[in-house]
Amino acid sequence: MQKKINILNKKAKFQYEILDKYTAGIVLTGTEIKSIRDSKASIAESFCEFNEQSELFVINMTIQEYVYGNYYNHAPKAERKLLLNRKELKKLEKEVANSGLTIIPLRLFINERGFAKLDIALAKGKKLYDKRETIKDRDNKRDLARIKKDFNN
Repeated sequence: MQKKINILNKKAKFQYEILDKYTAGIVLTGTEIKSIRDSKASIAESFCEFNEQSELFVINMTIQEYVYGNYYNHAPKAERKLLLNRKELKKLEKEVANSGLTIIPLRLFINERGFAKLDIALAKGKKLYDKRETIKDRDNKRDLARIKKDFNN
């Protein structure tokens, strides 16, 4: 039984308003998947971008070098190709080009078949006042939960 790998981008929901979600496969080398299985990856500052051939790549995703890898080891911040079907790729490319939206990774995980997958989202950047509002809502929910807990005891 292998342990569950679930690497999150915690800042994404705070900095972006998420409009649409997709699950994409990733093209990886042998040492990269081994590092992911050891939870040695980060998607905190990464984003997705299309190249000239309309292929989607994740950029700035860090997968640390595999400890036992020799000269076959990978580069930690290499661009990695994402696998989606053609219809989804065309829709995403059109949305990004027309309305200036961003594609950000939300979660990196390994599915039940052992393949690394990346949950990506079509997102719109939040303004400063939206972020303040998010913080205020979170604080209000926390205070309300405390009051309910005290009231029930």
